[in-house]
Amino acid sequence: MPAPLMDTYSPPDLDFVRGDGVWMITDSGERYLDFIAGIAVNALGHNHPALVGALKAQADKLWHTSNMFRVPGQLELAKKYTEHTFADRVFFTNSGTEAIECAIKTARHYFFAKGEPHRYRIITFTGAFHGRSYGAINAGGNPKYLEGFGPQMEGFDQIAFGDHDALHAAVTEETAAILVEPVQGEGGVRAVPDHCLRGLRELCDEKGLLLIYDEVQCGAGRTGKLFAHEWAERAQPDIMAVAKGVGGGFPMGACLTTDAAGEHMKMGTHGSTFGGNPLAMAVGNAVFDELTRPGFLDHVVDVAGFLKQQLHGLADTYPDVVEEVRGRGLLIGLKLKEAVVARDFVASVRDRGLLIGAAGDNVARMAPPLTITEAEARIALDKLDGALKAASQSLKG
Repeated sequence: MPAPLMDTYSPPDLDFVRGDGVWMITDSGERYLDFIAGIAVNALGHNHPALVGALKAQADKLWHTSNMFRVPGQLELAKKYTEHTFADRVFFTNSGTEAIECAIKTARHYFFAKGEPHRYRIITFTGAFHGRSYGAINAGGNPKYLEGFGPQMEGFDQIAFGDHDALHAAVTEETAAILVEPVQGEGGVRAVPDHCLRGLRELCDEKGLLLIYDEVQCGAGRTGKLFAHEWAERAQPDIMAVAKGVGGGFPMGACLTTDAAGEHMKMGTHGSTFGGNPLAMAVGNAVFDELTRPGFLDHVVDVAGFLKQQLHGLADTYPDVVEEVRGRGLLIGLKLKEAVVARDFVASVRDRGLLIGAAGDNVARMAPPLTITEAEARIALDKLDGALKAASQSLKG
């Protein structure tokens, strides 16, 4: 009899039943160092007491009301976002994909409300990943994700990552916005240089476009700033989609906007049954408080600097295996040589008790909990060293 689940995933033969900080434990008691954190979701690690306490306390009170009624936790968390970011308005979602859908709708409705409905096209970049809904896969433009789902959706103009001439040429009278990840995750852990983010802001100002950042994966402290674009001065967006780490493991996301970009999203233009529910808001507030605690992001910067330095050392030791070290903060990638398959390398690392992921462009991706210590990073580096050594020996026959 076939398994009752759709075969859309191919997980290894492991059943994790418990988490403890940066460790995951299987049903047989095996411990694995978690360097993927649910794909950059478990920002504070597993079983964090502040998050567990917030969820349990709210679970004893009220789970769900829908947005037919006010949810006090929404206002509390929205105020924190608007006080610490560029944003003036917030819409809460269940996921990053939903946050992206809200961002796209907000950008298009902005021009509709201004009497310019012909301005609906959105420029995106190769290697982008914006989610798995129909709109999001069309925004991302990856042929692999589009195959089999009917005609390609109108309104997205994808250009090559880093091609400045193509970017300027793509802007027309129909262009509404530019959508970009400050650090691509699925696309191969590629960071957009700070000067390029400033250039995008300047182009949008010059052409009257909206700038949308997808910080679903690279936000929530992952790079050592609350949000990744903050490393670049004068590069603030008009709209930003966030999720993953902002919920610390509980499903939640948000679409953040300036007053100008979001003021036309009135009753009836958008909605969500579960988005911003009391449980998510309780956890989201707890996560935000931890991320903004004095010294927390300094710790991320310090550990990330140590880890990247050591990874460069491993790349120098195994130049036949590693082509490049990529990323920013604790979103790090090892671009592997063509002869080494990323998924095979990920399996080899897992066999040594370390969990990492594979991303596009043949990259081994690492996104450990932001709470990781230097001592725990050293354990991971030792396991990576073993896998890199085995790959190098295999290449030499």
